[in-house]
Amino acid sequence: MIRLTLTLVLVIGVLSSTSQSLRFEIQSAHTKCIAEDIKSNSMTVGKYNVVNPNDGHPLPESHKLTVRVTSAYGNSYHYADRVDSGQFAFTAAEAGDYMACFWAVDHSPQTTVTIDFDWRTGVQAKDWSNVAKKGSVDVMELELKKLYDTVSSIHQEMFYLRWPGLVGFRCLYALLLLACNYGT
Repeated sequence: MIRLTLTLVLVIGVLSSTSQSLRFEIQSAHTKCIAEDIKSNSMTVGKYNVVNPNDGHPLPESHKLTVRVTSAYGNSYHYADRVDSGQFAFTAAEAGDYMACFWAVDHSPQTTVTIDFDWRTGVQAKDWSNVAKKGSVDVMELELKKLYDTVSSIHQEMFYLRWPGLVGFRCLYALLLLACNYGT
């Protein structure tokens, strides 16, 4: 029983994704693209900004970006030209790999631009602190809403990943049995 509980906690932890900020560098006149697999009707938010190499001074003109976010079918969801920061938000119309591409402006001599990028989808895309402020809900109700959204997301993911012939918990149970018996 303990083994089953631990395995279930592990599977739930794997299925509920976490979101972390990403920091990367681009040389001037180069491009870097980042892809995210998003299910249809999932809410998505992103924020990006150029890290200032000289704290306390204005950002140099050589540290500007062009940013475009597109779907797997080429539909554009965000475009910004020669900016140092920005954000985007949309609900995915179709499932697939969405791509955020960053172009650093051409500059001589060549410079390196450092970018902080945070891309969240699904449950992680909701700004729970603003939900609490706007709705003036108490802490317990807010936690219940978070849990409900997490459970709904896991439930949808189970149906998304199910095997033919296995439905819902039967699929999860089969995966748990395989995981538990694999090491023995």
